[in-house]
Amino acid sequence: MNKQTISNDIGKLSEDAHALVDATADVAGEKVVEARRRLAAALERGREIYGQVRAKEIEGVCAVDKAMHEHAYEAIAIAIGIGALIGFFAARRCPCHR
Repeated sequence: MNKQTISNDIGKLSEDAHALVDATADVAGEKVVEARRRLAAALERGREIYGQVRAKEIEGVCAVDKAMHEHAYEAIAIAIGIGALIGFFAARRCPCHR
């Protein structure tokens, strides 16, 4: 499952939960009121956690971007080296070279 699918699913779950809270607004039973309160609290915690995860993700992307800009030549050299190794091993497995 990719991040976009998870994000869409979480958004849909949040929308459904809000719709449930709104649909039960006129129900005054003690159990329903308590369930609505717990659901609202869980939604708020979910929003906070999502915001924290999102901030950490952005922070990580910025760190990688900064490192790539500061060490561009090293990154290019590593990519070329890895490509050469993959090519070497792929050529060794080729039956036409035996």
